[in-house]
Amino acid sequence: MNAGERPQRFTSVDVLRGWAVAAMLLVNYPGNWGSIYAPLEHAAWHGCTPTDLIFPTFLFVVGVSIALGMSRETASRAERRALLGKAWMRALRLVAIGMLLNLVAMWAYDIAAFRPWGVLQRIGLCFGAAATAVLYLRTRGQWRCIVALLLGYWALLVAGGSLEPWHNIASRVDAWMLGAHAYKFDAATGLGHEPEGLLSAFPALATTLLGVRAGVVLRERGTRGLLLFGVAALAVGGAWSLLLPWNKNLWTPSYAVWTAGWATLLLALCHWLFDVRGWRPFGRSMGINAITAYAGSWVMACLLERFGVFGALYRGVLQPAIGPLLGDKAASLAFAFAFVAFWWLLMWAMAKRGIRISF
Repeated sequence: MNAGERPQRFTSVDVLRGWAVAAMLLVNYPGNWGSIYAPLEHAAWHGCTPTDLIFPTFLFVVGVSIALGMSRETASRAERRALLGKAWMRALRLVAIGMLLNLVAMWAYDIAAFRPWGVLQRIGLCFGAAATAVLYLRTRGQWRCIVALLLGYWALLVAGGSLEPWHNIASRVDAWMLGAHAYKFDAATGLGHEPEGLLSAFPALATTLLGVRAGVVLRERGTRGLLLFGVAALAVGGAWSLLLPWNKNLWTPSYAVWTAGWATLLLALCHWLFDVRGWRPFGRSMGINAITAYAGSWVMACLLERFGVFGALYRGVLQPAIGPLLGDKAASLAFAFAFVAFWWLLMWAMAKRGIRISF
């Protein structure tokens, strides 16, 4: 695609991105962290719950969007350089926004140490690296990169000697690099863990590149091609889990391929419903302002927590109204739904007015 051409856009991609962001908000902001239905929690360590599908699905869609918006074959060398510069500027903006959000969280929750890594930081770095691969590697080179990232990381995990919490090589590297700045850190033992850390960024990049390849399939082969791609990924990821368990915290290669399979099937469903059948694109407004919704909800939650409003709304309104009838888990979920509904309506209003904030 030439630098001046308009990227090909599929409604299905915006919808799936919107669903992923809405799901992030749903699982991130319950009324009470002690009252959560099991499918809305991450696996304690090994395993994969529906909640564990959300973040890799978003990264997968990042890759799909890159495939639809950039192309090595139709861009000149100068155009590739221009596209690469724009991609990395956007990547760095996402990293910077993620760091700013962590500073807001430090203030709101009285966190002692600054955490440099996080969700937006991982999205930004994976976006920049995947865009580089798309602009400078042919199809075979991209597949080789995916295989090298997954097999190389598998070898590192095995060489590390343990997959257990705190003692695996990914956690040990992050604890050594970040210390108290990791997501979790025990100063007494020197052990820690960072779920968006250094080594696990490599298989996360593979997830994004699998999204790139799925984006090509979407453009060239449609629903049937996506179904075949998704089933193949599920088969590989499922078989691989017999040797290496699914694990979101470590982003194990089996987990990367397994979740990419589910994301592909979701994309196939969205493509068939919204691109082929022409259904009303339920959730597209969240998708076209996804980063705005994610960052805005983060800031809102921090402000509500800092000034005591978050707990007051739940304990004073939803829990007394719903808890006695349906239980605390239902009340906690109702709060999460209300939180999502607020941002869903706000993004819908922005879309109706043609407001799109690009980062």
